[in-house]
Amino acid sequence: MRYITIGLYVGFATVGIFVYWYTMAESADGHTLVTFAQLSHWTECPTWTDFKVNNFIDGMDLQKNPCDYFVKGKVKASTLSLSVLVMIEMFNAYNALSEDNSLLTVTPLVNPYLIAATLSSTLLHAMIVNVPFFNEIFSIHAMTLDEWLLVVAFAFPVILIDEVLKIFGRAMNKR
Repeated sequence: MRYITIGLYVGFATVGIFVYWYTMAESADGHTLVTFAQLSHWTECPTWTDFKVNNFIDGMDLQKNPCDYFVKGKVKASTLSLSVLVMIEMFNAYNALSEDNSLLTVTPLVNPYLIAATLSSTLLHAMIVNVPFFNEIFSIHAMTLDEWLLVVAFAFPVILIDEVLKIFGRAMNKR
């Protein structure tokens, strides 16, 4: 049950931040927010009347073809999704320290190799996201500090969800 619940959350958070960026994430980059209906039917964009977007993507002129926003803007949304997936897996690694005990009981300090592995993996991911050379290789876009905080906000609940599931698991084991 825990694996199913965590798996569902991973899927929800990864897709959720993609949708959130397009529909609700007001940020300094000035990207245009769209409705969920527009996002979910973006292939119909050429038939929409009066659809306009801001020119935010690397100075590209989107006024000529605003529907390109759904293709070119996808790079930022996909980067956020990838980053949420990476960070969820880093947090979830700590959940695996104990099958039943809370992270408050079995702290990450019991496994310094895990701490080193998650920190180095996170730093490598940050390098890939923030170094322009790697941006081109991996087809991703650099993220701002606010976007990194958004990624953590979408990823961290995996810890809380697993802690709650461990509480239920311990209660079931007592019976």
